[in-house]
Amino acid sequence: MTTATAKKPATMAQALQRAMRDAMAEDPSVHVLGEDVGALGGVFRVTDGLAKEFGEDRCTDTPLAEAGILGTAVGMAMYGLRPVVEMQFDAFAYPAFEQLISHVAKMRNRTGGAMPMPIVVRVPYGGGIGGVEHHSDSSEAYYMATPGLKVVTPATVEDAYGLLREAIASDDPVVFLEPKRLYWSKSDWSPEAPVTVEPIGRAVVRRTGHSATLITYGPSVPVCMEAAEAAREEGWDLEVVDLRSLVPFDDETVCASVRRTGRAVVVHESAGFGGPGGEIAARVTERCFHHLEAPVLRVAGFDIPYPPPMLEKHHLPGVDRVLDAVARLQWEAEH
Repeated sequence: MTTATAKKPATMAQALQRAMRDAMAEDPSVHVLGEDVGALGGVFRVTDGLAKEFGEDRCTDTPLAEAGILGTAVGMAMYGLRPVVEMQFDAFAYPAFEQLISHVAKMRNRTGGAMPMPIVVRVPYGGGIGGVEHHSDSSEAYYMATPGLKVVTPATVEDAYGLLREAIASDDPVVFLEPKRLYWSKSDWSPEAPVTVEPIGRAVVRRTGHSATLITYGPSVPVCMEAAEAAREEGWDLEVVDLRSLVPFDDETVCASVRRTGRAVVVHESAGFGGPGGEIAARVTERCFHHLEAPVLRVAGFDIPYPPPMLEKHHLPGVDRVLDAVARLQWEAEH
């Protein structure tokens, strides 16, 4: 017998759409704006149906002018609204950087807390869909390096809904990074009774293990889960930590895992030089130095502009590259 709360396969895109729909239904101050978010439902159809249900005044198509979109959102937030901005592709957000850094990130601090800035900037990011440059960037390092912003990224259908609802409810600005290649990943999920997930600022252990810790997030989580299963053949039992929230960073969960395993590899699509892995490796080393059996290693995108589609499978961290890094963790120390 099917019930209203029965779980059935749902995609990450559907969970994100439902999160915005539920937030708009509960709070009339929530507005969605961006290029093609209205009649088209977004280039990835994540805003599908919102304009029809809530009207074009609350789900608004904008001109192709990202700085203008985010600048408009700043004004909306100053007048008490909760704008949810869609940047159509990762690199399209760069023209809006000045608004983000100079105003969105600083406004609450600049006004001594008197003026919150409850803006969510949704950014489809990362590779793996055959997009060319400007459509496959992993831009999280830029946002992480900007104080005043929360930076989150889901890897599961459940987190897509839960984290976006929390982001929309936040009085601080949130950069919400959506892994494009996971938009169509599925999980059994009920929109009528969504699972409660850990809040922004908390990482979760997706797989327990004792040999080493894979620290990752967003599109690299499924890769690390697959690598952990493949590592069984080598006799390695790998733990996988999904960060979920890059800012704030959950030192507690990450360091507890590394202290248990003594070894760690950070995995992400963003470039290695100046990328998130450097910060994460430094934090882990500072806090877990006396527990480490080997240096913290990184598996990242190469330090090049994003390559053409036919080469991206070589650019993105895959299972083999993750296992190669694990193999370099001085396993002789265990014997």
